[in-house]
Amino acid sequence: MIAQSPIAGDSRILREATALAAAGHTLHVIGRDVPDGFEVGPGVTVESVSRSSGLRTGSGGLAVGHGRNGPKVLVKRFGRWLLLPEHRSRTEKQWRIAAAPVVAAAGPFDAVHAHDFNTLELAAEYAAKWSAALVYDSHELWFDRALPGRPTPLWRARGRRYEVELASKARVVFTVSDGIAERLRGRGLADVRVIRNTFPCADDVPAAPDRPEGLLYAGRIGAGRDLPTVVAAARQLAPFRTVLMGSVDPNYRLDLGPVETVAERPIEEVDETLRTYGISLVTLTNTCENHRLALPNKLFHAVRAGVPVIAADLPELRAVVTHYKLGGLYEPGNAQSLTAAVRGVIENYPTYTDGVRTAATELNWEHDATTLVTAYGELDR
Repeated sequence: MIAQSPIAGDSRILREATALAAAGHTLHVIGRDVPDGFEVGPGVTVESVSRSSGLRTGSGGLAVGHGRNGPKVLVKRFGRWLLLPEHRSRTEKQWRIAAAPVVAAAGPFDAVHAHDFNTLELAAEYAAKWSAALVYDSHELWFDRALPGRPTPLWRARGRRYEVELASKARVVFTVSDGIAERLRGRGLADVRVIRNTFPCADDVPAAPDRPEGLLYAGRIGAGRDLPTVVAAARQLAPFRTVLMGSVDPNYRLDLGPVETVAERPIEEVDETLRTYGISLVTLTNTCENHRLALPNKLFHAVRAGVPVIAADLPELRAVVTHYKLGGLYEPGNAQSLTAAVRGVIENYPTYTDGVRTAATELNWEHDATTLVTAYGELDR
């Protein structure tokens, strides 16, 4: 497996590696920022390749500090906006260059599993050299994401074509939702299968309280998560608590108002935190096709914890939330809609907690792991 993400914090990669190892496969995972001594489990080894600084120079680079104003800061912000696409491309390319000899030394393998488009070119190269099966795992609709920086329509168009060219060589393509799978099939990819970002069923889910204590957003705090709408709704919902928990994008600026923050916790402790507050926020902006087709980890983590959700009313989220009666929906960017959705879930809380518990029998990793292991079994045929 090859990934440019920090492996230790990427639950999808860790779940997939563990499931394949349990099925009898031996795996070597090459990723980024792997802590010394980090272990996944029996049958899985891990190796780390660092990322370059791209276009950053010294300690300043592209980041602009918080709370500063004036012409120089405005110029820096404009420069950052202008150069971000080049910075991303150069950083990802330099990682692939650094990872190539690591991949070569680790192989050969029977299959090469590329996590996301930014590893697909490297994986396809070595799959061809080793006459190995290529597997493409598209965590997102890569060229339809909302990205900071200047618009890049030509880069997106060329990228979609190149993605299809490379992914057409894959024996199987995985992705996270039915909507993204349909888009990839529509672009010419034949065997696309859905492996959702679900979690293993919890061994014991305590009974839900009669009423929730608050809203919890557990995830990265940054652009694209519709957090300004959360803050605006929090003002209307007070004294009902609204809480953010997660790592913060250093370039993100937001006046939190009445919203509380709590320290980020390991993923295995998030269940208890979700139950403490009682409602999970699954928010996204309606600013790109990738968001409209996304099914974030947060949705399935709430199911595992037995907690209803308030989710952005976007096509894929709407389909799952309404089908399984997991909670309420709100219009992205509309604080009044979010406030009304929260009040609706509070009013009908026992109904939604029942829906979440029922859904846990299907929306869990055991089902999705079967899809993964079955596909790998077919690679030998």
